[in-house]
Amino acid sequence: MMRINLLPHREEKRKARRTQFYAVLGVVFVVALVVWGIGFTVIAERIDQQNDANAFLKSEIAVLDKQIAEIKTLRQQTDALLARKRVIELLEANRAETVHVFNEFAERVPEGVYLKKLTQTGQRINIVGFAQANARVSALMHNLEESPIFEKPELVQIQAEVVAGRRLSAFNMFVTVKREVKADAMGPKRKAP
Repeated sequence: MMRINLLPHREEKRKARRTQFYAVLGVVFVVALVVWGIGFTVIAERIDQQNDANAFLKSEIAVLDKQIAEIKTLRQQTDALLARKRVIELLEANRAETVHVFNEFAERVPEGVYLKKLTQTGQRINIVGFAQANARVSALMHNLEESPIFEKPELVQIQAEVVAGRRLSAFNMFVTVKREVKADAMGPKRKAP
């Protein structure tokens, strides 16, 4: 029988397998490195795109914030103008009020009552005057209460005084002027955003 020494052949096979293993390992390493590089590049590109999109959104948000601030100032100016308009319309609606007040006093003041001073503050009128008797002051208050222009007559003080040798009742009273506020004069109220 013949003896063949297989050791060198096995050694060559081992070397070939080891070389093949290192070659495959190198190829796998290179492929992994390429895949990692491609992944890193793609992710970096996406991050850059997202950063660009974020920067664009921030610039647009800044533009919208400016527009919102302008809208707020315009809304405040509009509200101020509407308030002025309402005041002017209210004044126009009540501009003949003084004439009506004096006409109503002329009609409602009974005989024997003399008005000395009328002072209006807001809607309240202070009436200072003299009457021949306390009953005449009472009649004046009753007449003012029945008036469509006046309401809530309130006697502050009444006292006896001698004027030009005659004994009279000096009085001080307040009466409130009714103001009919028209709904269209006030205008529609707008709700805040």
